[in-house]
Amino acid sequence: MKSIYLLLFLSVLLTGTTCLGQNKNTVIVNGIPWFDDRGNIVNAHGACIVEDNGRYYLFGEWKSDKSNAFPGFSCYSSDDLVNWKFENVVLQVQPNGILGPNRVGERVKVMKCPKTGEYVMFMHADNMEYKDPYIGYATCKTINGNYQLHGPLLYQGKPIKRWDMGTFQDTDGKGYLLIHHGPIYRLSDDYHSVEAEVAYVKNSGESPAMFKKNGLYYMLYSNLTSWEKNDNFYFTAPRIEGPWTQQGIFCPKGTLTYNSQSTFVFPLKRGNDTIPMFMGDRWSYPHQASAATYMWMPLQVEGTKISIPEYWQAWDIQTLRPVDILKEGKILSSEKITLPTDWKRKNGQIISDRRGSKMEFKFKGTHAALVGEANPHSGYAKISIVNHKKDTVYSSLVDFYSQYPETAVRIVTPRMPKDRYTLCVEVTGISPVWTDKTKRIYGSKGSLVCINQLCIFEK
Repeated sequence: MKSIYLLLFLSVLLTGTTCLGQNKNTVIVNGIPWFDDRGNIVNAHGACIVEDNGRYYLFGEWKSDKSNAFPGFSCYSSDDLVNWKFENVVLQVQPNGILGPNRVGERVKVMKCPKTGEYVMFMHADNMEYKDPYIGYATCKTINGNYQLHGPLLYQGKPIKRWDMGTFQDTDGKGYLLIHHGPIYRLSDDYHSVEAEVAYVKNSGESPAMFKKNGLYYMLYSNLTSWEKNDNFYFTAPRIEGPWTQQGIFCPKGTLTYNSQSTFVFPLKRGNDTIPMFMGDRWSYPHQASAATYMWMPLQVEGTKISIPEYWQAWDIQTLRPVDILKEGKILSSEKITLPTDWKRKNGQIISDRRGSKMEFKFKGTHAALVGEANPHSGYAKISIVNHKKDTVYSSLVDFYSQYPETAVRIVTPRMPKDRYTLCVEVTGISPVWTDKTKRIYGSKGSLVCINQLCIFEK
């Protein structure tokens, strides 16, 4: 099974017709850091997208590498869903209350209310132990302005004490709040409170995301595995009120939803059709700001069956086809790279798990890509670019951990002026390891870094 997925990846890599350099405005690249208009990593997790006045707005968790405490919710905008402009941290840490200091803020979702014209934001708020949950809401008159937090969302006069959540806006303008493990609430006309519980999806999970296609409703969930990935699953219903029928998983079994967790399904308009675009998070606890990435893919819909039959690391959002982002680069396999100290060759890879060990490669060009294997024994690498003046012009952590071996592009560095640079890969010795509420241990069994190829772009 694993070899099949590797062959699928290599097939996409070898047969794609478009590269990042040729069509940079239309290519989504999964599983690597994205960079905004300022050259910073796009930091918007547990996200949603709102299309407003011909522009797309991405809202997400403004994660930190140091703590899981709420640092704010971010907003980016784009006219193509690929190149993102940083707009604002639209909701910041509050002086006190449900999103005060040392609190958790997650799953931010925004909808424009048809009745009032204001933008209403919903989120899960909690304490650091995840034992004081609330569903909160905030409002703003402009989509990218500073949102005002109003506190907990109320149902029958009481706060909704739940955690994972999502939202859905139907074609008639009605808004819905989706809650982990079952409840679906219909919001009031102004979206400021809950009007009624309209359905309960039995045997469901967390991270709910809903979409509608051809008059049928689809609800996606993930299983409970803390920050770890799992095989997400879905339900269908003829009406939001149900009955909801469990249909199974929508990615090949064992791929763990291509190493992601559902967060939202965006209706991507293409001609007279609307394509549901799955938006998933690749969490990377504890270094979420720099190393967590995204997995966005079009969903195939045939009646009650939805699927993402194969993984595309890169795809053109206009043609909805996979592309080869390395085509215009100069690829160097591991055999052609001088073996650094503390690194060794194994099965066509250069590997090391020794903390502080470095691999350096000098090149002339504009940017570089690194292909490597993520596996259950891997950890974080520090990837840096140093210019000819010995100044570090880029540096970030890259996560090499996966429950199953996966060979893919791990990073494409930001495009820079053509010059002489040095690409540095350093083993940090840090493993992504964490526990859930029951103190069960998850994560990597080591801190290995495995490099298969380097790719240099000269223009």
